[in-house]
Amino acid sequence: CFEGIDCTWKSTQLHLITEKLELLGYAVVSTREPTGGPFGLKIRELFVDRGVVTQEEELELFIADRNQHVQEVIAPALAKGCVVVCDRYYLSTVAYQGANGMDPDYIMKKNKDFPAPDLAIILEMEPAQGIQRIQNQRNENPNTFEEESNLTKVAAIFTSMQHPYIKRISASDSIENVHLQVVKAVEEILAHKKNQTIED
Repeated sequence: CFEGIDCTWKSTQLHLITEKLELLGYAVVSTREPTGGPFGLKIRELFVDRGVVTQEEELELFIADRNQHVQEVIAPALAKGCVVVCDRYYLSTVAYQGANGMDPDYIMKKNKDFPAPDLAIILEMEPAQGIQRIQNQRNENPNTFEEESNLTKVAAIFTSMQHPYIKRISASDSIENVHLQVVKAVEEILAHKKNQTIED
């Protein structure tokens, strides 16, 4: 999965690695959170105004959306032997809801029953640069999740994460160079998984 603050080109890198893996012969399921399901659509409405729900209600929407996502998309794909590539997963919930005032450890515990990623690539960038990309490349004003003060808190929580499946890559480099680093990280984890299968 790809994680990080807004405008670190997560979606672009997801698209590129999906194409690369398909060329290598892998069956790939590319997906994202929040999803386009009923809970995901409610979450997207919060991009306009987060004040209409409590912190706990917002977290529960993410949990409900993820539960449906895992049951209907991720778990069936993994069962078929597909590589699942996801734009945001539970580390983003920990970071963004943590920045909103909730305890990151509490959020992590709420997600403990979901399958852990084999690889979580955190694309790192200074929040100010992310804001510039939102304004200059997307021609948008930051939404309530994307304000610089909020992204600074989000980035700090991402930085504090120490899970063994995390790989950090600077998103300040060119799309091409970031992609090369992503490919290297993904190939390493796939080779490791392949060796595990052979040993089993």
